[in-house]
Amino acid sequence: MSDNPISPLRQRLIDDMTARRYGEKAQKAYVRHVRTFTAFLGRSPDTATKEDLRGFQLHLAQQQISAGSINAAITALRFFFTVTLERPEIVRPLRTVNKPRRTPVVLSQEEMARLLEAAPSLKYKAALSVAYGAGLRVSEVANLKVSDIDSGRMMLRVEQGKGQRDRYVMLSPQLLELLRDWWRAARPPVWLFPGQNPINPITPRQLNRAVTVAKDLAGISKRISPHTLRHGFATHLLEQGVDIRVIQLEPTARYTRVAVSTVRDIKSPLERLGVNLARRSPPA
Repeated sequence: MSDNPISPLRQRLIDDMTARRYGEKAQKAYVRHVRTFTAFLGRSPDTATKEDLRGFQLHLAQQQISAGSINAAITALRFFFTVTLERPEIVRPLRTVNKPRRTPVVLSQEEMARLLEAAPSLKYKAALSVAYGAGLRVSEVANLKVSDIDSGRMMLRVEQGKGQRDRYVMLSPQLLELLRDWWRAARPPVWLFPGQNPINPITPRQLNRAVTVAKDLAGISKRISPHTLRHGFATHLLEQGVDIRVIQLEPTARYTRVAVSTVRDIKSPLERLGVNLARRSPPA
């Protein structure tokens, strides 16, 4: 995880996570949280007691750390003590904290149309239209490949999305035409939306900047992000009366495993905006 010598205990933690196919980002986070606990404890973490863990959670709460950060630390420590140290009884005092629920910002259909039309280039117009028209997360948009477009079945394949699961999402006729315009203009060989170095995909940060630029050009005052497009997808489909089980966005529910034909037959909200997004912007 770093250039410094790795202690046997940390290596065992890393090995346990690797064996369970945890991603690099998750591994770094878990190691960081265990390291923070060790610094608080002032000695090796394998000597910790229940009271030490109780005191650490109180310490986190007194630091006014966000609920999400506290829960992430608790998850990491539960793994460390339960799996790596095989001491599950010691983490019983740890309790996750409730996150404040906030109503997501949702754009109206008219605002969504203005946002997409104001995208700074054909590349970003296509990428943001995928996020809205298919309800994808920004990381899923960034990692799409040209080969993920299935025009025969009018589907997009999302490879290893959240939860490391593959799934298919709708590909509307208007979105397909826009993607074809983008492909003809740029001829991306592998990644549908290449980054500054074409061997890598575009980054979520680049897509976030594109949303900010489009928002300003469209005169939208609401505070939005690329995830706002996904919320808009769900909300606008709900307004059409589409079964919530098909478009469920909650992380615990993910997407219901429905037949491909069911997803394909739903009319994307992109088709209802009343605008033609294709052939309007110069290539990136």
